[in-house]
Amino acid sequence: MPDTSARTAAPESGTRPAPGLLRRALADVRSSRAPGLAPYVPERPFPWSGTGVPLAGNALRPGPGSGTGGRAAIDLDRLLRLSLAAPAGAPGRLRPAPSAGGLHPVRAHLLVGPGCSLPPGRYAYDPLAHRAHRRGPAPDGVSPGVLVVLTVAASRTVAHYGHRAWPLLLLDTGHAAAALALAGPPGADVLVCLDADAALLSAAAGLPAAPDRPDTRPGAEPELPLAAVRLTPTGVTADAPGTLTAWAGPIRAGTPSARPGAETAVPSELASAQHLLDHIARSPDLPGGTWHPAPRPGPVTDGALEKRRSAPPDDLTHPPGEDLLARLLTTARTARPDGPAWTAAVGGDAPALYAKAPGSHGLDVRASGDARPTLAHWAAGQQWIGGAGAVLLAHGCPGDAPAAAVRTCHLAAGYAAGAVQVHATALGLRSRPIGSWQRADLGAALGEAPGRDWIVHGLAVGASPPPGRADPGFARHPPTAESPPAPTPSVPTPPASRPPVPTPPVTTAPALTAPAPTPPAQKALRPTSPALTPPAAATTTPAAPATPPGEEERP
Repeated sequence: MPDTSARTAAPESGTRPAPGLLRRALADVRSSRAPGLAPYVPERPFPWSGTGVPLAGNALRPGPGSGTGGRAAIDLDRLLRLSLAAPAGAPGRLRPAPSAGGLHPVRAHLLVGPGCSLPPGRYAYDPLAHRAHRRGPAPDGVSPGVLVVLTVAASRTVAHYGHRAWPLLLLDTGHAAAALALAGPPGADVLVCLDADAALLSAAAGLPAAPDRPDTRPGAEPELPLAAVRLTPTGVTADAPGTLTAWAGPIRAGTPSARPGAETAVPSELASAQHLLDHIARSPDLPGGTWHPAPRPGPVTDGALEKRRSAPPDDLTHPPGEDLLARLLTTARTARPDGPAWTAAVGGDAPALYAKAPGSHGLDVRASGDARPTLAHWAAGQQWIGGAGAVLLAHGCPGDAPAAAVRTCHLAAGYAAGAVQVHATALGLRSRPIGSWQRADLGAALGEAPGRDWIVHGLAVGASPPPGRADPGFARHPPTAESPPAPTPSVPTPPASRPPVPTPPVTTAPALTAPAPTPPAQKALRPTSPALTPPAAATTTPAAPATPPGEEERP
């Protein structure tokens, strides 16, 4: 493999997306065009040869940054078990961090310095075996802690979701980054970067710099770097961009094992997605990226991280109370300073779109009426959303947004949704991410300029029904307590699999009108756009062929 200078100085690929391609791809993702049906693609074997080593969570690692008694301050066994590892004895699709279709395209490369439970060096992490494969030594003088470079292998997600895949790959990466950040030990400082240059991330991880770069790995799938998470022991001062650059020095590392006879031809749709992601992840003006601290919601514990799962739709029909919903919206809004806006759609006794009220514990009404049937139509026709207790919505990302903004918005939306899902679990609530959205122009539906405020991600949230009440309800009330409300009792973790939920018949959404009197800042969601009226049952999109159940099924 050529050294870093050769990789970073390589000429641009001749297949680099032409100007305007991103705008067209974004419009295509948001259109009603359905992906072509494709057979299920099984997960490829782990691409790194050799025997993986245990993560040695109880090993003593004396040296800079070590914890009490010389014990490693960064326990990689615990960190990865609570974030990315497939639980022992469970199907590989059931992992702590959610993923569209349960496909889990995100891979983690561990750049380990002193003070961790593995010796310093570069490793590839195998989430199914929960082991690390050593790929090379660490640079001289590298700072303590671990730098995790997150990449995606896009083939399975593209085969399942077609042209809608690339935003889901960004959302999945954001969820994985949140899972790692929240699993950080109490004695660690955590920083997250969602905008570092792809070429620098590739060099640090010891990977080729572009998806079409010739290499000698027959059958090995290109990995596209999108984000990084940095964990350092408390009290250690480390320059995160400088650490990334240090790891990007000349590489003396192993490469993925060759698989003679493996198919090497890349389908055009997969090649398009790979080049588009590579394009939007380029940041030559600020290669080291911006690094933000990762706040951890107060009630989140290791138990909440272990219990977090995407709930089946029929467990999400009861809305959380206003106080709990306000806390979740606060977590969504504060998870990333560079993230999108967040709004919640609630049904029950007071159906409306709610936003977090600035400077208080309560909620403001953004628009009146029940938006959930419209959201169900927008979310690839997933009709269960029309009966969800509450749906938190990440929105923004105009249709003409620059590449860097598209990348950051989707990564930050996934990151915030991951943080909210863990917070909801800690509060005894159930949740389920919603990644695929079509014609979901929220701003236009609220009477604002079209094309400026699109839904990019969602999280359905449900609570246990109140004692003695079977029907869901959401009652508005002013916040009365200065201290946070007591958590709702936790509910059992859902089983590994369950029968599919029957789909209710599709009905036309009722008109959403503003109550009287309507405050000046309050709006009614306009039902006049064709995108807001669900189609008749006879015109719904046919179901895709049977595939393993996952976090989100393609229509």
